[in-house]
Amino acid sequence: MKAGRPGSGYLVKILVPAGYRVLRLEFTRRHIAFAIAAFVASVGTISGYYVGSLRHAEASVRDLRDLTNDQRARLEHIGARAGELDSELQALEHQNDQIRKLIGAGATPPKAPAPARASTAPHDSRESLRAVDSFAAVAIRIERLSEDSARARSEGDRLRGLALRVLNMRRLESLARSRMLAEIPSINPAGNAGIASAFGWRLDPWPEFHAGVDLGADYGDTVRAAAAGTVVAAGWDGGYGIKIDIDHGNGYHTWYCHLSRAEVTPGAYVTKAQSIGSVGSTGASTGPHLHYQIMLAGKAIDPAPYLNGVPEKVLAALK
Repeated sequence: MKAGRPGSGYLVKILVPAGYRVLRLEFTRRHIAFAIAAFVASVGTISGYYVGSLRHAEASVRDLRDLTNDQRARLEHIGARAGELDSELQALEHQNDQIRKLIGAGATPPKAPAPARASTAPHDSRESLRAVDSFAAVAIRIERLSEDSARARSEGDRLRGLALRVLNMRRLESLARSRMLAEIPSINPAGNAGIASAFGWRLDPWPEFHAGVDLGADYGDTVRAAAAGTVVAAGWDGGYGIKIDIDHGNGYHTWYCHLSRAEVTPGAYVTKAQSIGSVGSTGASTGPHLHYQIMLAGKAIDPAPYLNGVPEKVLAALK
């Protein structure tokens, strides 16, 4: 039941069935105004809290969106860097394989692929950790590529040093072989002059063993060294007339006899095809010609096979 006093407020009477007691609640207008104000304030506070929470959530969403975009951009940048490292690694490995082939070391054995990492996380966990897993996977890839690139660069430096040594050795071997060939008699010392008297026994002009070949050159024609070597004698030698003896340092000596003059002196080093004198008819000679003689280990051998290059059997012995 509700009753009021004019101009003062309201009186509320509540009858309780047990014992018919009467509870009296009296409200003034001030109480009602205060209650309304408190209610409005509570509603305002609650509304403000929810509005603030909503705005904070929106700000958090924006921050998360910005962070996601930033992480995506960073991930793309890291992925691009990983691609560059991968290309660099492939180029280094290709270069190293080329060096290995050049020096005969063989190609790099293929690397075993990295084992795939099995995931045991629930589906929702995998979804929530996808970005973290992506960064972790790229970080592992970057680390492996960096290690492989550093290893490939180190291996490349080692191989380049080894290649230089191998190439230098091959170059030295080639130079040594070229020098060795240059020191083996292999040209006609009288140019294109043919053989007038061969190596071996002969009756003309008198019976004797002819220890060289007589080349039918004209008087004054140039005589050239058949191979590189050191002059050990250049002067008169009895029946040989003016004679030049060249030591080629490998067991070979070449003699050039009946010269009209010698252009070299003992101790001089001469190269193959260098001019050393002129054709003549000095000593026991019946006319202008060049007596050309090859000595090998102190024994006369037939010069004919040496007039147009190094004989095949000699080349075969050098291999």
